[in-house]
Amino acid sequence: MNRKRAAVLISGRGSNMMALIEAAKADDYPAVIALVVSNRHDAPGLERARDAGIPAAVVDHARFGEDRAAFEQALDAKLREHRIDLVCLAGFMRLLTPWFVARWSGRMLNIHPALLPQFKGLHTHRRVLEAGATRHGATVHFVVPEMDAGPIVEQESVAVRDDDTEATLSARVLELEHRIYPRALRALAEGKVGLTAAADQAKAK
Repeated sequence: MNRKRAAVLISGRGSNMMALIEAAKADDYPAVIALVVSNRHDAPGLERARDAGIPAAVVDHARFGEDRAAFEQALDAKLREHRIDLVCLAGFMRLLTPWFVARWSGRMLNIHPALLPQFKGLHTHRRVLEAGATRHGATVHFVVPEMDAGPIVEQESVAVRDDDTEATLSARVLELEHRIYPRALRALAEGKVGLTAAADQAKAK
């Protein structure tokens, strides 16, 4: 099997990164996690990746100040140095410019803790509870220049309970995330989903 080389971009603990690393251990999984990159030196996920035998690197955004272009060029160079085919954003807390998105168009996924197109942005669990929504969930989507707006690849939901708090709801949604992200990467690596096809399917709904 010609396995695709995937990189996971993180800023924190890397729980979705670990779900992808675990999934990629299967002999029939079509991608290998070949690199983990963080924009923060203190991201706990870096040590977790190294403990799992995955090369881990830091491209510190702070070193570039306000120069987002220089940061992204360094990030892009790191990915290409490791011959990366696909990119998975997993708690990567940087908004990417259209230049970087275009470089990896159709090859970059993101996971969002909400049922897109609802509740884009931050603090989704709190906002879901405040809105009185009855269902909540997680979405894996292609990355496009507009935040949280790319075509959906995978999505699952759970019921919101009357006694839910941000913490309990977040924990149940995180279980969904760990399940759907490996499925989405598998589909992309196998060529079963693509940016254009996903966009066309979304328009048809």
